[in-house]
Amino acid sequence: MRTENRTGDAVPLDPADYRVVERTVLVVGAGAAGAQTAIELVEQGIDPEEILVIGKQEYGDAHTKWARGGINGALGTHDPEDDWSIHAADTLREGGYLNDPEKVETVAKRMPALLRELDDWGMPFSRTNQGEIDQRYFGAQSFRRTAFAGDHTGESLLDTLVERARDLDVPYHENVFVSRLVTERGRTLGAAGHDMETGEFVVFDADVVVLAAGGYASLYRRHSSRDDENTGDGPALAYEAGAELMDVEFVQFHPTGMVGDRYGDEWDGRLVTEAVRGEGGRLYNVDGERFMERYSPDQMELDARDVVARAIAREIAEGRGTENGGVYLDISHRSRSFIEERLPRMYERFSDLGVDMAEEPVEVAPTAHYGMGGVTVDSVGQTRIDGLYAIGETMAGVHGANRLGGNSLAETVAFGQVTGRAIAARLATESIGGDSDVLYDRAERHFADLAMLADSNGTHDPRTVLDEVRELLWSRAGIIRDEEGLASGLAELDRIRGRANDLAVGGPTSRSFEFALDLGLALVVAEAVLRGARERTESRGAHYRTDYPDVSPDWQRNIVVERDSVGAMRLTTAPIRTPSAVVQDALNAGYELDYHQLE
Repeated sequence: MRTENRTGDAVPLDPADYRVVERTVLVVGAGAAGAQTAIELVEQGIDPEEILVIGKQEYGDAHTKWARGGINGALGTHDPEDDWSIHAADTLREGGYLNDPEKVETVAKRMPALLRELDDWGMPFSRTNQGEIDQRYFGAQSFRRTAFAGDHTGESLLDTLVERARDLDVPYHENVFVSRLVTERGRTLGAAGHDMETGEFVVFDADVVVLAAGGYASLYRRHSSRDDENTGDGPALAYEAGAELMDVEFVQFHPTGMVGDRYGDEWDGRLVTEAVRGEGGRLYNVDGERFMERYSPDQMELDARDVVARAIAREIAEGRGTENGGVYLDISHRSRSFIEERLPRMYERFSDLGVDMAEEPVEVAPTAHYGMGGVTVDSVGQTRIDGLYAIGETMAGVHGANRLGGNSLAETVAFGQVTGRAIAARLATESIGGDSDVLYDRAERHFADLAMLADSNGTHDPRTVLDEVRELLWSRAGIIRDEEGLASGLAELDRIRGRANDLAVGGPTSRSFEFALDLGLALVVAEAVLRGARERTESRGAHYRTDYPDVSPDWQRNIVVERDSVGAMRLTTAPIRTPSAVVQDALNAGYELDYHQLE
């Protein structure tokens, strides 16, 4: 496990001194998306020794495990009328019709069979009395479609996938930070980075690179991720390599994060799973009002996440929040045995903090949770750079303007399978290797830059400057946005960039070096968020502007971000494709959740 007190002692800093790792396929990121991709590659006949999965954390310790509430798939356990087309329709509706319909249908169609496959692999799903995979309500879902393992679904999913990958002998390197993708003439050659424990530089000579490195929600002051993950690595690496980004302005604020002033800074923003509301949890303001009756009398606490998050933010802003800056989430009307069975991790967490969920409410407030945007990819996850793929939260297209709860885990396994199969099929018919001499030359130049950064003795602490980025995005591109705030945010980002060029770093194995690398990637994504949010002069999904409060038909377009010929950020738009006839029929049918079935 990486520690806070790593030092830079006795570490070689010669840019020409590096280790070379040769693989056919390099998977960057070891959460569910990366693990599923590697599993599929082996099951499609690729020798495990031709694959390498790398991650910044220990194996099995990825952000996936913090996704607690469930994973979507139209099994119809309780509601047999549900099917994949209604799942797709719910996803498009929740996404403000900015989703790529083809990608949405890919996920919705594949998930029932994938849930059963996970079950076969030993995923400990919660069960009905009849022994079937149980399913619960999640916000904005027309039917009970979210399969779950108590309230530890992500943890159980990742454990299942890691165990399966180990059974297939998939190699893994942990504590590796990839800081540069190397490309030449529109194709990938590999990647460059360093071992975070030893400081050793590493070149990954790979025909195919799969980015499964997460999203960018922890670039906000209050967020549900750990500080050293979801800092925008995947999107920033792809962008700097020449790929396009899309929909980056859309950041989902989960309605229910823990409130640090009550539970301590360690827990500030940590997720209180949507499963609490899915199992009947109710929201109250400090006056004891169940305030969602004003905002969404039909869907109540299980309306779309953006609706509930803005409602909570408004209650707090108008003085009806708690003294700790939150509202109350109460499930104490359920029995203690029900809570302990259905929400065991939440019950245990709050018990350890001195709160009995069976007797009293918990305090919550919105927290940055998920970036809907990411890297633009085709139907099998490939970017416009030949041999470079992006999947999971690193990719764009599935979620549009707002993510349907339970779809994040679904996307990871669905596109892990799709991308793994596509890469295996391609490798079976063609050789796609690149020029290794170019790779090593580019890597050595990058290592020279890294050596200078590791040895820099400037003015500013990297972690402090990274926190300035987080505060900036929270205040200027948060739940509520406007032109003045976004414009001033971009100006302040330029000033932060100046401080980022004058850092004090403590050597290549120090945490400050890691934060310095995070900062460089974060600045790219932060600019894309601010520019995209300023460009989109409407309110749609998770993007809400007080100066443009309505949805505009003219803005049913995706904003695409790319580097121009001089390295500046350029924004264009792309049209939305049409759903298939069967999904359009499901949209026309107007299915929607009726919260009051829970009462």
